[in-house]
Amino acid sequence: MADILDAKSMIETAHALADAAREVILPYFRSPGLSADNKHAAGFDPVTEADRAAEQAMRAILAERRPNDTIVGEEFGTTQGSSGLSWVIDPIDGTRGFMSGTPTWGVLIAVSDDSGPIYGLIDQPYTGERFEGGFGLSRMTGPHGPVDLVARPDRPLSESILFTTFPEVGTPAEMKGFQQVASQARLTRYGMDCYAYALVAAGQVDLVIEAGLSNYDIQAPIAVIEAAGGIVTDWQGGPAHQGGRVLAAASKQQHEEALEILSRVPLD
Repeated sequence: MADILDAKSMIETAHALADAAREVILPYFRSPGLSADNKHAAGFDPVTEADRAAEQAMRAILAERRPNDTIVGEEFGTTQGSSGLSWVIDPIDGTRGFMSGTPTWGVLIAVSDDSGPIYGLIDQPYTGERFEGGFGLSRMTGPHGPVDLVARPDRPLSESILFTTFPEVGTPAEMKGFQQVASQARLTRYGMDCYAYALVAAGQVDLVIEAGLSNYDIQAPIAVIEAAGGIVTDWQGGPAHQGGRVLAAASKQQHEEALEILSRVPLD
């Protein structure tokens, strides 16, 4: 675990990364000339110049400030370091939303060791909201000023608000598992990308359920939610920091009731 001075350095670096990404990304957002390339032949997985430019800007700062740390990024892969710490970054989580003009995408920045994320930051440049958790911090800054992040208390699934990004969720079996949880929840909403995880930490949402995630999709949300008192696991109740099937919950009751359903979904 990092000492106090190193933790301070990492927090300052994370904010510098988020500031740099904001500056790069915002001129592209809702720009009429924005175009996207498709990263995969099967389906549509877009990447824009804003994604690439923001990750390059963050990597340049890390090369200067934290040259011995590993970098794991969505667009440019892994740059191996020697410190035992990794920066896991997603320059725009929610590129589909970004290119559609919805403010539900975000910049994800996490610092991790062998056990998983120890600090995370979710930044929404357009709304000016920044959520962070770890090293004793759990706070949001935005239009209303600084606010402590505290996840919702225990409540039954029947009173819970549930989010996911894609209605399909994942495989047919995974979608069926999600639908079984959704059928018991009070309200289900779609299409929020990383912003839904921020809302769990902010005490607005009870559950987020997704599948097929990568490590850069979930490590920052894990740190932010856990710092706010929430719970993030895979669908078997184990660690989720490497991605895959993810269940994020505000408190124990919501988590246990959703997990009881999701844990029955067959493993691939």
